[in-house]
Amino acid sequence: MPDGQAGIARQACGVFREDCGSRVVLDQIADKWSILILAALCGGPQRFNGIRRALEGVTQKALTQALRRLERNGIVERRVIPASPVAVEYALTPLGRSLKEPIEALYGWTMKHLPEVERAQRLYDARLVEER
Repeated sequence: MPDGQAGIARQACGVFREDCGSRVVLDQIADKWSILILAALCGGPQRFNGIRRALEGVTQKALTQALRRLERNGIVERRVIPASPVAVEYALTPLGRSLKEPIEALYGWTMKHLPEVERAQRLYDARLVEER
């Protein structure tokens, strides 16, 4: 294995350890709602209800919790807009913007391979039915 790949492999091994902090970060940025929130914010700052409308099926509670986790991790910033009524806007921080390329790559992979994944799901489900 070339030296660069060996270094990556050594670094990646940490994530497999129970006490590795990267597990928490991965869990908090790679869950379904966080990925979709980040994708929505890649287009620019949005208010809470704008994000909620963009993400069909997200509950107010789930959106609030995900935004708080992302804010705590320094990925999203929350800005209160002094208006009547008070509005809150969310935007990616510089750290959050650094996730734009990986998110776009993951989305691109998903769209490219969606038919293959759906076919695999149908085959798997049919096999389960046959085994019963």
